[in-house]
Amino acid sequence: MGVAHSPDLPYNNGNLKNPEQVVTRWKKPDHKAETEEDNVENLIYLDNAATSWPKPDSVYDYMVDFYRKTGVNPGRSGFDKAIEAGNLLEDLRARLTKFFGGDTDTPERLCFSYNATDSLNLILQGLLASGDHVITTNVEHNSVIRPVNHLVRDNGVEVTYVPFNDQGFVEPDDIKAAIKPNTRLVIVNHASNVIGTVQPVAEIGAICQEKGVTFAIDASQTAGVVPIDMKAMNVDVLAFTGHKSLLGSTGIGGLCVRKHLDIRHSRSGGTGVRSAFPYHLDEYPFRMEYGTPNIVGIASLWAGQDWIEANGNIDRILSHEMKLARKLVDGLKNIDGVTTYCCESLDNHLATVCINVDDLEAGDVGIMLDVDFNIATRTGLHCAPLVHKQLGLVGIHGGVRFSIGPFNTEEHMTASIDAIAEIAERAKKMKNSSRRATAKQ
Repeated sequence: MGVAHSPDLPYNNGNLKNPEQVVTRWKKPDHKAETEEDNVENLIYLDNAATSWPKPDSVYDYMVDFYRKTGVNPGRSGFDKAIEAGNLLEDLRARLTKFFGGDTDTPERLCFSYNATDSLNLILQGLLASGDHVITTNVEHNSVIRPVNHLVRDNGVEVTYVPFNDQGFVEPDDIKAAIKPNTRLVIVNHASNVIGTVQPVAEIGAICQEKGVTFAIDASQTAGVVPIDMKAMNVDVLAFTGHKSLLGSTGIGGLCVRKHLDIRHSRSGGTGVRSAFPYHLDEYPFRMEYGTPNIVGIASLWAGQDWIEANGNIDRILSHEMKLARKLVDGLKNIDGVTTYCCESLDNHLATVCINVDDLEAGDVGIMLDVDFNIATRTGLHCAPLVHKQLGLVGIHGGVRFSIGPFNTEEHMTASIDAIAEIAERAKKMKNSSRRATAKQ
């Protein structure tokens, strides 16, 4: 079984021994190699915050069937298949606009992109200019942090990063206090991909509306698992990705823009319509879309919506995941030598849990979970360095993240708790052995 590692892991920076040596050091004596088929069949996948997996069978089936039968360029031609593909795309715009509580009379403002990072770049680059001030938070992903920092360094934009409190939530009053006369945008991660806290976006949205400031949210972690109503939450623009809780494929995402907001287009190219016009089109959706859309990704999102609706909608899915999260957190908290972060209460929380084991690098713990227990997690800084910095985890290379999805079970939680208990016990024995060896010298 091969060892996969994350760029966040410390051995990539030369600070830890070769990962194969780590595996050798921690491998159980009776560890037996498995075939790849056995490994996949028995894998406990707890990295759903990175991408949901597996997808429902109905999503795979619909994607393949649609792509085989209708995988042509939508809206670019007048033959039947092109019209059929274009109809699915337009129907999905309307369906997702309603799903997000957007303006249903302007579904063309649901624009497709490659992923949430792509959408967030379109939002940030299309709204901010020299002299503008943007407010964001320490719970953000690099998909916001890096574009903002580039705008600060290269384009004369100002930024304020608002910290979260001890429970992992951004205080709306801290956002309010940061607003200045030149504040153009407040952008907030709806839920942290590290600690799972769902931010009070409705309260923040009310403040932004009162102050006349545009409010954007990154719904990468929440779209498909937490109810979103843009109008009720006073959200002006929302970025989403398709491959997480919306249960679609990678390579598809989008943004939903309220009808009172216009975003400058920061790219240009083909749109399939009005080809003689020498500049990129201003009307939506073309204003925010460039080139051939990912039609198989569109098909995956349609099938994902079908699955969500057929399985009790968001509330039932979230309830299932949070029941498992409670079992996991309760079990991990009872293990001596394990630290959990921002999950004292699981109210307003996703089923995402970050931990560390005393005296072990997060990367070592992740490798042991993978090699010895066939449990897939994510270790390191999770592309969210400000979360780890505020928690004081950068120096120890981040944490170990368990992120639960709709197909996880109570047995998966029990296995994870037992695995961490064994790993924590190994760490203690290793430490005691090291102390005895030092004492003999």
